Amino acid sequence: MAIETKKIPEFAIIGHPNEGKSSVVSTLAEDDTVAISPIPGETVVCQVLPVVIDGEEIIRFIDTPGFQNPRETLDWMKKYSGPDELLLKTFIERHKNNLNFRDECELLSPVENGAGIIFVVDGSRPVRQSDRVEMEILRLTGRPRMSIVNCKGEEPIYLKEWQNEFRKHFNSIRQFNAHKATWLERLELLESLKGVDQEWQPALTKVIESFRQDWFHRNRLAAAMTVEMLEHILTFSMVSNIEEGENFNQVKAKVEKEFRQKIEAMERLTHQKIRRLFRHNIFRCELPENSLLNENLFSQKTWQFLGLSPKEVALAAGMAGGAAGVVIDLIAAGITFGLFSAIGGVIGVGSALLSGRRIADLTFKGQKLGRDQIKVGPLANIQLMYILIDRMVIFHASIINWAHARREFEKELLKHQISENLKKGVTYSWSDEDKKICNHFFQTICRRKSLQFEKKVVRECMESTIFASLERSFLPVFD
Repeated sequence: MAIETKKIPEFAIIGHPNEGKSSVVSTLAEDDTVAISPIPGETVVCQVLPVVIDGEEIIRFIDTPGFQNPRETLDWMKKYSGPDELLLKTFIERHKNNLNFRDECELLSPVENGAGIIFVVDGSRPVRQSDRVEMEILRLTGRPRMSIVNCKGEEPIYLKEWQNEFRKHFNSIRQFNAHKATWLERLELLESLKGVDQEWQPALTKVIESFRQDWFHRNRLAAAMTVEMLEHILTFSMVSNIEEGENFNQVKAKVEKEFRQKIEAMERLTHQKIRRLFRHNIFRCELPENSLLNENLFSQKTWQFLGLSPKEVALAAGMAGGAAGVVIDLIAAGITFGLFSAIGGVIGVGSALLSGRRIADLTFKGQKLGRDQIKVGPLANIQLMYILIDRMVIFHASIINWAHARREFEKELLKHQISENLKKGVTYSWSDEDKKICNHFFQTICRRKSLQFEKKVVRECMESTIFASLERSFLPVFD
């Protein structure tokens, strides 16, 4: 949704050095390229961070330097006797060549050009006299302004003190942790900006609607990427020659390892695409230490905790009329997979799992095709499909709850973490209808003779089912 250039909302993020201005800008603009440093005074010139959706700039945030000489600046403003609307312009013209006021001229320039003010303070420290001076300077500008308490510490212990002081100088007060803020909290902050000045309401209403549409579109793309990944993995196969003198079991082990690595690489590539989709480009979004995404895709723990239980897999397959080629091999000591067709042959397996017991043993058989070959895949395993979906939903929830201002993982920072006691995956709570759609997708994709039109329909149904889970934007609470 395009917005006229002259009406693009613009906000200058202002505050004392090292109070979290750059962090707030990074999170609001979804831009992890913003330099964030614990060293005071790192920002010396204004940096404009535009938010662009569908090629159109819809809003811009400006990271500004901290105040350099606030007391001298306020003294000059109190002595000023000209027209109020020329206060900032006159101040900048009088002091632009004075190095002692370099930062004040820089940070007040966007305000003089019409930007709204977002004043950021650290709520974990008390109010100082210099803060009152800075707030009075901003009040004298006459520009619409909001104050943000950026809680850098564990608790904003001085929140009440800041709120009492803010009420004297600002139109709106918000508590906002730039390192923890979710997309929804970011949207709520923009909503509150609408109430600061009536003139902003039409433009900001368009901005918020654009943000909502963009979020919807990104989740749609993430669902489509997931379905594409599932189709590639479930239909992937490899063939390797067995040279004269080579040991069959050694070749088998080597090819099996390579096959699994390629499948894991497909999953990682899709995760990377989704990370970029949500604009995490520079810094790695780390996961909680106990997240199951840190487990190997084919690990025992992954298959124990995610996906459906053996009984549920059998029931789900039954809902869709059974699934030819489903192989699930869960053994009490761990998990193994019937992956291979040997010497050029393809194993036809029609087994299901009941009460956690393997009811069909796999054997290697085939025929000569000029030379001995070993084939692995396709891994038509319905349980693997559910596990991949679970891991994608977990990854998506972790990504969207990773604020762009964060530069490293902190324990207990994410609101939604996977418990060590997790016993069920996300798909476990899906409705019978959702599971039926999944199984229909599985059967259609794995069946070689499926019509293209049929595949297109089941892909679209599958995308809608996964999209519904991603739109919830949170992880369920597990016992």
